[in-house]
Amino acid sequence: MAKFSAFLAGLVFGIGLLVSGMADPVKVIGFLDIAGAWDPSLALVMGGAVLAGLGAFRLAGRRTVTYLGLPLALPATRGIDRRLVLGSLVFGLGWGLAGLCPGPALVDLGAGHWQAAVFVAAMLLGMGLFEWLERRAARP
Repeated sequence: MAKFSAFLAGLVFGIGLLVSGMADPVKVIGFLDIAGAWDPSLALVMGGAVLAGLGAFRLAGRRTVTYLGLPLALPATRGIDRRLVLGSLVFGLGWGLAGLCPGPALVDLGAGHWQAAVFVAAMLLGMGLFEWLERRAARP
């Protein structure tokens, strides 16, 4: 049941990305182009997502298990540190250059867009490099 629920949530998320235009790199770059032909429509999508997320996290904060009975553990760290800021900058640069972030990239990959395949390959390479650097730094 948990895998089916995860699949269903991912499906709804992907459909939402398509319907809202968040999976269209041209629309995303138009949103990020504040000094040019700015398209503010995605701000409404993001605002709605933030509001829904606030409610969901507020509810989840009072629970120890999910509705399916699985353990629920929210992140305990709330601090802003150098790693968070640098990671956010790298994410933002990638989003601004490609007009994609991981979720929409996977939706576009599923839709057969070759540009998304390049993005996903680079994303996986970056994730692998991060893991390798983390393991290397953890060695005595």
